[in-house]
Amino acid sequence: MEYETLAVLAGLPEDDPYRAVGLPVYGVAAYGFRGLEEGRRRFEEGGYTYSRLKNPTNRALERRLAALEGASDAAVFASGQAATLAALLALVHSGDEVVASEGLFGQTVGLFNQVLGLMGVRVRYAPPERAAFEALIGERTRALFVETVANPALTVPDFAGLAALAEERGVALVVDNTFGAAGAYAQPLALGAHVVVESLTKWASGHGSVLGGAVLARGTDLWRAYPQFTEPDAQGRVPWEVFGEGCYLERVRQLGLSLMGMALSPFNAYLLFQGLETVALRARAMEGTALALARFLQAHPKVQGVRYPGLPDDPAHERAARYLKGFGSILTLELGSLEAASRFLEAVPLLQAPNVGDARTLLVHPWTTTHGRLPEEARLRAGVTPGLVRVSVGLEHPQDLLSAFQKGLEAV
Repeated sequence: MEYETLAVLAGLPEDDPYRAVGLPVYGVAAYGFRGLEEGRRRFEEGGYTYSRLKNPTNRALERRLAALEGASDAAVFASGQAATLAALLALVHSGDEVVASEGLFGQTVGLFNQVLGLMGVRVRYAPPERAAFEALIGERTRALFVETVANPALTVPDFAGLAALAEERGVALVVDNTFGAAGAYAQPLALGAHVVVESLTKWASGHGSVLGGAVLARGTDLWRAYPQFTEPDAQGRVPWEVFGEGCYLERVRQLGLSLMGMALSPFNAYLLFQGLETVALRARAMEGTALALARFLQAHPKVQGVRYPGLPDDPAHERAARYLKGFGSILTLELGSLEAASRFLEAVPLLQAPNVGDARTLLVHPWTTTHGRLPEEARLRAGVTPGLVRVSVGLEHPQDLLSAFQKGLEAV
């Protein structure tokens, strides 16, 4: 089935006794047993016992996401940050290393440096190119981490080279596909990634109303290269022998949901499940408006630079056309200075907020907000300058957006 069909049909429960046309919300904490043997069986076989571990509403969302991303399975979390942490903790031990791309989202860098660092995991950074990553891979490297489209530098990684490198070295390629819009713009698992993490708060929600995150994986025997999957666990089981290719996501669930409790509310799962039904339509409309806006800004005399992968002369255009299903709805404009950016943002009649993928166009100044806690040198390496403004294009009429930007630029 095509993406749009999966978005409205995948994950719908087939065993609902009332044949509800839609997804019921299981707003419960625990599930009862009819006796000792049923309780034992549920716990041993991974049935429904406690909603921190598994919930029917959340499970429906996981199945829909897996269908849209081309994954073998998925696990949902309370936020994208929680999903990223769980995804990597399942791969590393203290003393291990991760090679990550430069220019990651500021909070991801904070998670890597401040949280993984406390756990004794070293993260080393390089441009998302095969040669640069290969130079940093060592015996303790357990994961390669990149974003589908860098936030906010809007660069696209060397997927083919990195996927081949990951297979050769027996290391998992993990991709943050938040800007891939739940598979509408990009499907990294089809490009060779082993794991995808994403914030569902963005395009999947579409309305900026709920938080959520997900970890998805494809079938692979790569997990046999990791001792945590081939050696007995705390219960004496060898995960690879018990769960096969599902051993990775089983560990993600155990660490992130069972032990750390980063569970997604079933009410949020219900809203995200509905949001996914229209993500393809929203993504397509946003992309068309983003291209029109990028062309307008590129020709404006007060704009010193525009980044949007859909522009033929953009540095990321060739790779975006090769690897992505769409050019996305994020663009940046360079106004040259902090003062110019300030004047523009004071005058433009649009919402300003640190979110993307919303139905409404949202503007943000990364230098002072999303990347403001990073050292100045790190911000510049990430493509963040004092005059840069990031734009997440929404569903407003294109002409209204062009008029709003014209008004803001008059103040520069």
